[in-house]
Amino acid sequence: MAINYIPLDKEKHKNTKLAVNNTFAFAKNTHLAAASIKEYAQLASTMPIVFIRDPKSERFHSVAMLGMEQGQNLFLATDRWKGPHVPMNVMRYPFDVRPEGDKLGIYIDENAEMLGDEGQPLFTDAGEPSDFLKNRQEFLGELANSEMMTQRFIKQVTELDLLEEVQIRLVYQNNQQRNVTGMLSINEKKLLELPEEKVLELHKAGFLGAMYAMMLSLGQLNRLVELSKDTENPIQSMQMSVVKKEEAQEEATAQ
Repeated sequence: MAINYIPLDKEKHKNTKLAVNNTFAFAKNTHLAAASIKEYAQLASTMPIVFIRDPKSERFHSVAMLGMEQGQNLFLATDRWKGPHVPMNVMRYPFDVRPEGDKLGIYIDENAEMLGDEGQPLFTDAGEPSDFLKNRQEFLGELANSEMMTQRFIKQVTELDLLEEVQIRLVYQNNQQRNVTGMLSINEKKLLELPEEKVLELHKAGFLGAMYAMMLSLGQLNRLVELSKDTENPIQSMQMSVVKKEEAQEEATAQ
């Protein structure tokens, strides 16, 4: 059933309960999850974090790679999440937080399978948010703040022209080969060439550490290869390379 987010309403949802579990089955077909700057350090020890460009808006986003191909979450290749960390944008479901004028509003996916008559109540009998919902609201507030900081981080990275495109060449056990493209990371050479005062500014903003966390996270591509062993067609080998600007421009022209 399609996701349908609607505003959380104390009248409409007064009897709604949420069955809490840590299987994250709803994310089984999700190969990318939005990642925010305050969780980069944690996620970097578990999964690759890269930038992608939205072809419609041309805006950049930072995402955690959960799989190598669409519709495949390698962390859920079995019946449980295989890893110590889960992206906040996976953990927040079935809730979402969206701007409503000059404040943020809480939304909920009314089609979520975990909503029903059993589990944690969202509101008390008096119509006030339950302790469970208060904790979720606090979590969503932290996520919203982190995402705003992420946008400032991405704006800085793009303005300094620090992005470089990377691609991954995969060879599967059945000898099938494919290239995974459309990902970008930080060009460390350009970062090291920045003026000292700019580097200090990035450090004080918390952006320098975030950049290195993203670069280091690419080592977790090997973890995805390992996790693929639980699928019907495991990855046999993986090689990452940087796409030179000339090659990217030629490919864009050819398209």
